[in-house]
Amino acid sequence: MLNRERKQARLNAIFCAIVIFALGLRTEAQKVITSQYDNARTGANLHETRLTPRNVNAQHLGKIFTLHVDGEVYAQPLFVNGVEIPGKGRHDVLFVVTEHDSVYAFDAYTEGPPLWQVSFVKDGETAVPADDVQCPFIEPDVGITSTPVIDPDSGTLYVLARTRGPRVLLANTYYQRLHALAIATGAEKFGGPVEIQASMSGSGRGSSNGKLVFNPLRDNPRAAMLLNNGVVYLTWASSCDVGPYHGWVMAYGARSLKQEAVFNASPDADDSGIWASDTGPAVDKDGSVFLATGNGRFDAAKGGRDYGDSLLKLDGQSLKLSDYFAPFNIDELDAGDSDLGSGGPMLLPDQPGPHPHLAVIAGKAGTIYLVDRDHMGHYHAADDSHAVQTIALKGGVFGSMTYWNHFLYVLKWLS
Repeated sequence: MLNRERKQARLNAIFCAIVIFALGLRTEAQKVITSQYDNARTGANLHETRLTPRNVNAQHLGKIFTLHVDGEVYAQPLFVNGVEIPGKGRHDVLFVVTEHDSVYAFDAYTEGPPLWQVSFVKDGETAVPADDVQCPFIEPDVGITSTPVIDPDSGTLYVLARTRGPRVLLANTYYQRLHALAIATGAEKFGGPVEIQASMSGSGRGSSNGKLVFNPLRDNPRAAMLLNNGVVYLTWASSCDVGPYHGWVMAYGARSLKQEAVFNASPDADDSGIWASDTGPAVDKDGSVFLATGNGRFDAAKGGRDYGDSLLKLDGQSLKLSDYFAPFNIDELDAGDSDLGSGGPMLLPDQPGPHPHLAVIAGKAGTIYLVDRDHMGHYHAADDSHAVQTIALKGGVFGSMTYWNHFLYVLKWLS
């Protein structure tokens, strides 16, 4: 569990837009349509040309205005320039989602009301109260936590939202739904929304008669959403390790909203959630999806199907496991609440030498692992010689990393 879940996006129900307008970038701003700028999760905006050490200072950079929203903001805001809003003209639009289950589209350069707003709190449904999930990390509401993703070609914003419905036979009902919204109006597209449902064979915690079923209350989406080759990918962990929960991964057609594939990292155990803090699953040029799991049983080296504290490579179409990397001290990580998946994976640009395709992952234990994406090495009991390189840090990693100009930037947490 991420027992130091940082509220880095929590702004007391207020989101402050400060950078683009302050530096006069409105005619040159680039789209920000996914977490960390790209599907490799490099965290670097390579199209930025105006921000320099000369103008990023107290004289030129500062708060310009405040935009009020109806709930806490955990997801990364997104941005699309040149959107034609019916009846309102052309705008560069900032998209913000809240834990109160609202989606806002603001003009990125003007203080004022939203261009449009959509609320999923309706028809007798509310955002999920924090007391229901038994976790104080996100409060008072739990609604939209994952960073959405935008398809600029179809003009669609994909959002995963949680709600609580009316009581049925004295019991609360809970839902998670995938929404596809038009970026110009907020209208639902492609027959959406669709309710998240999944099941598979398994004997893990919470299973019944050899069947494991997705739990819309306990399975919590934290990592950012991913869009690639017409497929939307969603992942889950938990709230405060309140179980039973599992590391679900699901793929949906971007234009059909039809569920196309399902993977579970702990079908015969429990936990092994996909946390990733403020980042999300990554994808390479071949369409393979990379993600890291948190604490949970690891028995894959003995023929099992459970992949706690592992870096996984999944086929982008079927979500079948293609390869994986697990640290040699994986049992120690699990026992010490030292999730490998507290920070998500990052895929480096092609490198010279014998390992051109590399992934980087670091977790709460403070070790950075450089892994060959073509031959990830599985598990070695004696040491981490199956990694290309390991670097020990004094402090854990609880978020995304950044790669730029041949340097890797890592923020570590010192306890």
